Amino acid sequence: MTHQHPSLRGASAAWLELGLALLIAVPASAQKPDDRVVADRIARVEANLLPSVRVQGRDYKPAGISDRMRYYGVPAVSVAVIHDGEFEWARAYGWADVEARRPATTSTLFQAASMSKPLAATAALHLVQSGVLALDEDVNRKLTSWKVLTHGFGAQHPVTLRGLLTHTAGLTVNGFPGYEEGERIPTVVQVLSGEPPANTGPVRVDLEPGSTWRYSGGGTTVMQLLLSDVTGQPFPELMRARVLEPLGMHASTYRQPLPVDRHGDAATGYRAGLRPIRGHFHTYPEMA
Repeated sequence: MTHQHPSLRGASAAWLELGLALLIAVPASAQKPDDRVVADRIARVEANLLPSVRVQGRDYKPAGISDRMRYYGVPAVSVAVIHDGEFEWARAYGWADVEARRPATTSTLFQAASMSKPLAATAALHLVQSGVLALDEDVNRKLTSWKVLTHGFGAQHPVTLRGLLTHTAGLTVNGFPGYEEGERIPTVVQVLSGEPPANTGPVRVDLEPGSTWRYSGGGTTVMQLLLSDVTGQPFPELMRARVLEPLGMHASTYRQPLPVDRHGDAATGYRAGLRPIRGHFHTYPEMA
């Protein structure tokens, strides 16, 4: 998991602790590689970074993680590696808080931005599997605390969970900037309705559902409310019970604001030029 700057549009709220997030079940017969083999693999990763896209005929020199962190102004990076289905190694680099000289560790919590979405989708599909939700049902039939405004669209093709998951529901609002320390935090219904103190417009249908792909964090927030409405559970609790705990992700959380007793575990967010976010990180009621 990587930390995405909390001021970027499209960020969401999950706090993921890297090491535990990637501790997955493996066959009992799986053999751990020799420590020297792992050490060699780590060294090769740390010192041999190359661009993901390379121009033919151009010479590229491998760079180290520390060099790239300095180049991009990234204060902290956490890496975990799964090899042949088995958790192999995890490392952290840099500072979770530059001013406090608090080092990043493999237990540091990072605000995970849209990495929250695959886990939220897992919870949604779990409810589909158990018969609580259906992928192709009109979500307004199950939403109880708010309804999707279709504005004449969707008569033939309603907004469905499938559309929300695949960003084809025709919904507005690409992403969310979050709320700084001291700002009023809206409810999810206020966010979806675009009502104060929400800092984004209303989430509504302005394209025929199913007609095209368009990224919509607003649509994912509709899904967040849908899951809470059908289960009767606050979203952080249903995610903990249905996804995080079963996966062994005991240190990760969707709780917003982050509980005060977890602040010391969390990486501080920074703007360009390593300018710290006021209050260290933003709060996102748009948790999914």
